[in-house]
Amino acid sequence: MSVPHPPGSTAPAPGSTLPPGSTVRIDAAVAEAQSRGRAPSITVGIVRGGRLLHVASAGAHPAPHPDLQYRIGSITKTLTATLVLQLRDAGRLDLDDPLRRHLPDVPFDRITLRQLLGHAAGLQREPDTDGWWERTTGTDIAGLLATLHPGKIAFAAHRTYHYSNLAYGLLGAALTRITGTGWAKLVATRILEPLGMTRTTYHPAAPYAPGYVVHPWHGTLREEPRTDTGAMAPAGQLWSTIADLSRWAAFVADPDPAVLCPDTMAQMCLPVAIDDPDRWTGGHGLGPELYRVGDRVFSGHGGSMPGYVALLAVHRRTGTGVVAFANSYGLANGTIRQLGLRILSDVLDAEPAGPPPWRPGAAPPPEIAAVCGRWWWMGREFNLAWDADVAQLVLTQTGPTPAAPSRFAAESPDRWRGRSGAQHGEILAVRRDRTGTPTALDIATFVFTRDPDDLG
Repeated sequence: MSVPHPPGSTAPAPGSTLPPGSTVRIDAAVAEAQSRGRAPSITVGIVRGGRLLHVASAGAHPAPHPDLQYRIGSITKTLTATLVLQLRDAGRLDLDDPLRRHLPDVPFDRITLRQLLGHAAGLQREPDTDGWWERTTGTDIAGLLATLHPGKIAFAAHRTYHYSNLAYGLLGAALTRITGTGWAKLVATRILEPLGMTRTTYHPAAPYAPGYVVHPWHGTLREEPRTDTGAMAPAGQLWSTIADLSRWAAFVADPDPAVLCPDTMAQMCLPVAIDDPDRWTGGHGLGPELYRVGDRVFSGHGGSMPGYVALLAVHRRTGTGVVAFANSYGLANGTIRQLGLRILSDVLDAEPAGPPPWRPGAAPPPEIAAVCGRWWWMGREFNLAWDADVAQLVLTQTGPTPAAPSRFAAESPDRWRGRSGAQHGEILAVRRDRTGTPTALDIATFVFTRDPDDLG
């Protein structure tokens, strides 16, 4: 069904709906997954441009709707990671800080916050508890730290990718120690409240879907406990709805700078580790999971808790995403992931995002206008243009197979820093003659000239 946009957002612009053929295919895919997976209920939402455009649901235990809560499991980790990066941006920590700088009582000397965020620390997956931590009442931070010992390190850091729930329990403990505020309050005041995510909560808040295990032989439902996981909450405690989690998908695609710098989210979505080195279809950034499907890479996270599975995945370049829930542990996490990524790919294939409209620009200052135009390097032609909207120089190679343009932002007169493309991070220095006329561009010792015969 088509649904209203999330409360607080503007009305959808003309054309901001899915083609009828896409909605039919989405509805059919969700119905098939519910039937084949024997899920009591399943619901999937499509997000584009910050708006929830379509929700497909199946099952009646209970009947899903956009305000029905499900447990989101490890999608919680993306919010925990955002808290860490907020503090990094505020100068209160460094990602390469050893964990012991903030939790002196842990028995690990060299593990860093960055390694924990990207599951590259070699830490074992679960804490030592009396039973599976996801199905038992959790301990406090002191109790969690008391269970640690050097043997919890399974691999040397960066030796291999090894997913660790324990890592995020420890990151939550570090956040509490650094700020003096508990994780639950941090996530509420620093993320949920600013983004208007009023239906994302620590404990379930009616209406919510009970979580089940489906009996393999006779199809009866066994309800799972709704535990308070205590110090492990930063790894998987939260509950949310399709409408609310669509706000988080929109944030991952295009962050509100008042909550997180967009450049920081871009950094979070770069790979720290690849989780399948044979095929390179998945990896992990500084919090988000990364999924490669064909030529596209999606950012987000899967989630599971006893009785629940979930997915959030976003194609950041087009602002298109999917959120999905089911209230059955029998519908394996891999199944909900396959369903969500297949639906997201179908939406992008059916209605690819078009290019932004061209509009006239403002004239650059004379000293910049003189730099624009045609340049040559090793017989190759390049054009340097001015983008007045963002005050950047844009270098584009001409020819039948041009590469992605490189963008440069001014650091000082005639000194520009690469912000994207092949020259990201490099310096473009403008050389001028005695009259002030630009004669060359020096980009990381590669010299571009006005004359194709002049090799610098």
